[in-house]
Amino acid sequence: MSSDDSLVEPGQGRGLLDVVRRRHLLALIVRKEVGIRYRGSIFGWAWSYVKPLVQFVVFFVALGVFLGLNRSIDYYPIYLIAGITIVTFFNEAFTNGTRSLVDNAPLIKKIYLPREMFPISSMLVAAVNTAPQVIVILAISLAFGWAPGILNIAALLLALAIVGVLASGLGMLFGSINVTFRDAQSFVEIIVMSAIWASPVMYSWTMVASEVPEWLFTLYRLNPLTPAVELFHFGIWMPLPAVDAAPLPGLWIFSGIALAVALAVFILGQAVFRRLEGRFAQDL
Repeated sequence: MSSDDSLVEPGQGRGLLDVVRRRHLLALIVRKEVGIRYRGSIFGWAWSYVKPLVQFVVFFVALGVFLGLNRSIDYYPIYLIAGITIVTFFNEAFTNGTRSLVDNAPLIKKIYLPREMFPISSMLVAAVNTAPQVIVILAISLAFGWAPGILNIAALLLALAIVGVLASGLGMLFGSINVTFRDAQSFVEIIVMSAIWASPVMYSWTMVASEVPEWLFTLYRLNPLTPAVELFHFGIWMPLPAVDAAPLPGLWIFSGIALAVALAVFILGQAVFRRLEGRFAQDL
């Protein structure tokens, strides 16, 4: 018997290492979840492109034209949708990751497989669902003269990495707690409801800087979603022609801090998950 096939205590494993070893199973779960999303739909994946396109038109007319926000923020619809896209990625991955263990209770109670696979797959499914939105935004931006450099592309990838790691860690943390205490879902709902307002999505960071003390503005920038949103603005919105805006002060420093915080949350989430894993089958 090889070392990979050695017997282990029931309900115990090597955590994320087992997820990596069984990545073929992870891929099957992701494909299944993505397929379920548009099961029974006539247009299927086309909706993933239509929705962000319609959203752009609505924001452009309602907020950009009628409310005149185009006059205060250049290309405001693109600015807005860029921020909404990255926050939506976080909200979907975090929310679904928290519910993933409870939603898969019948499978967890019947057979053993790495339970971390469920919150991790929730993040990957959210990433797959976010990809068409990013493609639509980039296509629209190209039509308006988007001319990114290497640093702009790197900013987009860094933002996705920060949010993916952060949402996975929080999904494992709250998902494991949610097995025993379903109140966790209510806390998550409050967090995701606040996320879009706690970061510069609907407004510019300059509005915060001008209204709050320096120490509070620093705390605002330490929110990992704030640099993630601004990285998306830096990658998509700022390379547009005639955009006259400065990046968030200390953007790259706070982005590094955000990535470190995301990794710390990921490690904490894995530790709590491993500590509570033995009770999952019983509590579910």
